[in-house]
Amino acid sequence: MEDHNQDSKAEHYTFTSKHRFLIFICGSLLISFVIVLASMEMYNGSGAAQLDLSRPGYMSVRSMAGKNEDDFQSFSSSGQISKDIINQFKALYEKQSKKIKDVDAFVSDPLSPDALGISPNSVQ
Repeated sequence: MEDHNQDSKAEHYTFTSKHRFLIFICGSLLISFVIVLASMEMYNGSGAAQLDLSRPGYMSVRSMAGKNEDDFQSFSSSGQISKDIINQFKALYEKQSKKIKDVDAFVSDPLSPDALGISPNSVQ
């Protein structure tokens, strides 16, 4: 009778050990599914989904998103390095740095469109 109990325990351990990798994969998929559901809920609940113009539903609106070319001047990441180029980079950097330093982080709404400089009536 004792041999019968040992055989059933051995079969049970064998079944679990045989399917350990499958159980690991299914558990990993379940955990990742729950995390994706939670992140999508946060994405939709926070309002970030309404701001995301890369979504296919916003193709018609994407062209209406204005770009203020006077606001930011990009700098080439390739090319020759000379004293004039370094001075030009420093000037662009200082201009952007001054805009950041001018924002008062302790105002009542530091993330308002005016404070971020994305409002049409904001002073740059």
